[in-house]
Amino acid sequence: MSTSASTPVRTRIAPSPTGFLHLGTARTALFSWAFARHHGGEFVLRIEDTDVARSTQDSVDQILASMHWLGLEYDEGPVYQMQRLDRYQAVVDQLIAEGKAYRCYTTPEELEAMKAAQESRGEKRRYDGTWRPAPGKTLPAIPAGVQPVIRFANPVDGAVTWDDLVKGPITIGNKEIDDLIIMRADGVPTYNFAVVVDDWDMRISHVFRGDEHVNNTPWQINIFEALGAPLPKFGHVPVILGDDGQKLSKRRGAVSVTAYEENGYLPEAMLNYLARLGWSHGDDELFSREQLVSWFDGSHLSKSPAQWDAAKLEWVNGQYIKQADDSRLAALVAQLLSKRGQVVPEAGLLARMCALFKDRCSTTVALADWLAMYVADVQASEEERAQHLSDAVRPALKALADKFIELEWTKASIQAAIKEVIGTHGLKMPQLAIPVRVLVCGRAQTPSVDAVLELFDKEIVVNRLRSF
Repeated sequence: MSTSASTPVRTRIAPSPTGFLHLGTARTALFSWAFARHHGGEFVLRIEDTDVARSTQDSVDQILASMHWLGLEYDEGPVYQMQRLDRYQAVVDQLIAEGKAYRCYTTPEELEAMKAAQESRGEKRRYDGTWRPAPGKTLPAIPAGVQPVIRFANPVDGAVTWDDLVKGPITIGNKEIDDLIIMRADGVPTYNFAVVVDDWDMRISHVFRGDEHVNNTPWQINIFEALGAPLPKFGHVPVILGDDGQKLSKRRGAVSVTAYEENGYLPEAMLNYLARLGWSHGDDELFSREQLVSWFDGSHLSKSPAQWDAAKLEWVNGQYIKQADDSRLAALVAQLLSKRGQVVPEAGLLARMCALFKDRCSTTVALADWLAMYVADVQASEEERAQHLSDAVRPALKALADKFIELEWTKASIQAAIKEVIGTHGLKMPQLAIPVRVLVCGRAQTPSVDAVLELFDKEIVVNRLRSF
């Protein structure tokens, strides 16, 4: 996708702080950020907090934390709409003075009655223009005690057409839309008006957003044109569907971005997975942040809804866990163990533990679950104990414990001791190694038993072997 050299690329993400940053908004933020970075442009964070009743500081904090975790650094912001009320009022006054907006005294009750009557006649529900000035028209007397809203005088003829960056050409007739309320009676602007003023003031060149906004776009384009403001290019990306085929949303099944951090996912894995929801670069499944920026020119965005696949995300995260630096994993696991109230091994030792077990784990939570055996008591299931622990192996386990107590604690010496006991008692390796795992690790399957035992405190191993 080419961009004009004379118009610097500036994109934005504008979440509403009425809940957590959900996955659809995070994906839109990623697309907007990557597009700006690809073109050497700027990325703006705006907080659309005009829904005063539902906006909270906790939501703002969570949005900022999510952006930080994903590494979506912004060049400007956060800009808060509620700090710009004077600017919106000035633009409204300008539109009224130019005859492009007007005061409407229709009460909510009157408006509902009007629309109900339209519906009963089989007509489209819409504002009927009672208070819209027109040549030769006499407006009703202004009712006492009614604070007016401000409506935009939408063109009555013609159509709005734009070439959507995702969907291609879209045309919607002006007869399909009515005179939008752009400012409420309390002086707070509505979404479709505030977003235009903001994008104009912030020189936004490209707007990526969910396709639920397609029907808002004609109003916004008409307001841009009424203001003589440059029009950004719009790209409406399809929704993300959940496992049930319904749209993911704050109110329906979506999980916050920060919940994935808490559940042991790495930000680069989440970023990689989100990018592939509705965008592709050939058959590439795994790619770095730098590759994404290099490739993301705004093309290859899908017109079809994306399907959230928790198993695929887990696989992607597992690939990144395998590649991750052991010290970094150790720091993440240390936080998890600490939150559980468990002892945290020394950093170097914990990194070695992570190196040994990370290939078996798809999240850092799963890794912490594995490594908990080093710092907390374990107990294999009754089924595993019955299957692998018997009186026949008891003498060998006692002999191994006795050897271990005097041993120099290295992988090589542990391996040698096990082999010696196997030979003395006429066993095969699994006949001793699996019971050792069950007693010491609490499970029958682990990596190489000598490598696993080496990372234990020797006394813990001996005591657990002697507990049978």
